[in-house]
Amino acid sequence: MKLNLGFLASHRGSNVEAILDNIKLGTLDAIAKVIISNNQHASVLTLGKNRNIPVYCFNATNTKCPDEKILETLTKHEVNLIILAGYMKLLGCEIINAYPNKILNIHPSLLPKHGGKGMYGLQVHKAVINSEDVESGATIHLVTENYDRGRILAQYKIPRYKTDTPETLAGRVLKVEHILYSQTLMDIQRGVINLDL
Repeated sequence: MKLNLGFLASHRGSNVEAILDNIKLGTLDAIAKVIISNNQHASVLTLGKNRNIPVYCFNATNTKCPDEKILETLTKHEVNLIILAGYMKLLGCEIINAYPNKILNIHPSLLPKHGGKGMYGLQVHKAVINSEDVESGATIHLVTENYDRGRILAQYKIPRYKTDTPETLAGRVLKVEHILYSQTLMDIQRGVINLDL
């Protein structure tokens, strides 16, 4: 499968950067077609400009129907796989229906634990620390209409230490996210992971 990637991110875009670095190194055979954010101040937009990738910002303040504009932009740039990387909005049905089994998200825990509405950022890591879990990690899953409920494609586990704080756990999970996302894309391209099962 030829990977024409469209990225949606709301903040720094460190996972986007990790994927772009792997494309540049030649370890991932993909094309970064477009970066879209809902936050006009997101660093990921600067990242895209610096890498000569088209960037857009669509939100309720500047666009009447953001999801419509997102879908139109993804189509215009011939995206065939959408990568959510810290995108803080629930995608509308029109985008999900237009890209069945072609929207990936990364979550900073071992789903199905510690997922769902409101479970993002440090909230996830606080939940892990407050649980009896002895490990955490990152999960790549397909996107559906419900937060964090789509089919799990890949996971990377790390130990949870008794000395962990939400911040230290977040830092260690983020490092494995950067590895897992590109590896999952490589596995999709090689047919190891079949998105249409």
